[in-house]
Amino acid sequence: MTITEKQVRKFTGYLTAGEKTAATIEKYRREALRFTDWLAGREVNKTLARAYKEELAEKRTPAGVNGAIAALNCLFAFLGLTDCKLRSVKIQRQIFRDETRELSQAEYRRLLSAAKGKQNERLLLVMETICSTGIRVSELKFFTVETVRRGRADVTNKGKTRTVFLPGRLQKVLLKYAKAQKITAGPVFITRGGRPLDRSNIWADMKRLCQAANVAESKVFPHNLRHLFARTYYDLEKDIVRLADILGHASVNTTRIYTMETGEVHRRQLEKMKLVV
Repeated sequence: MTITEKQVRKFTGYLTAGEKTAATIEKYRREALRFTDWLAGREVNKTLARAYKEELAEKRTPAGVNGAIAALNCLFAFLGLTDCKLRSVKIQRQIFRDETRELSQAEYRRLLSAAKGKQNERLLLVMETICSTGIRVSELKFFTVETVRRGRADVTNKGKTRTVFLPGRLQKVLLKYAKAQKITAGPVFITRGGRPLDRSNIWADMKRLCQAANVAESKVFPHNLRHLFARTYYDLEKDIVRLADILGHASVNTTRIYTMETGEVHRRQLEKMKLVV
């Protein structure tokens, strides 16, 4: 079979009908088009699929290769080309967190102070909302004036719905902010045009705080606030199963990534053992 752009469009429709997230649909569509371009009109077979995988391995990280393979395997299944399915690259499980990307509580508070200094109240509250509830940045749209008044939001993501509770202090400041902005209903965090904030808006605004806050850019992005919430909660409760439910993870293995310690923390633990005479 020769894969065409028309088939990729049908594949995109299939993903949409299957209620995949917008991000997944776009990612799978891009990977399918890249593979189609690489084939250059050749009929797809297992040999060519493997050759493409080998080329990917030279250009991408193992995780990146596996992301492409997941998309292509879904495409192959849609086209009935099950014989072309590829195996994922085996990745040794990471047991230590990357210290260059770990945002500490002290750095988080410096980011809040920088946002306050720049009089960017909206960004300040966005960061506090994500970090104090553990939501994904894409879930901010569920924080409406109505849900803030109730003190809880029903968040739907990846086909699952969970209840997210707001700390009392957060509830109070969000309602005060909404009143000042004359937002009486709908999402609390909106653009000047009245549309809900998206990831790119928040990401760019956070990056602008780095210099003033004296925090490395590698640590400053919205999802890192969710990680900080997870580590803080786990340090207090030591209940990874409960944390997985709060974060909306289908697997505890995903949650373990959020709670990994750094190599430096592990080294200090080894020192405490005092097993070297």
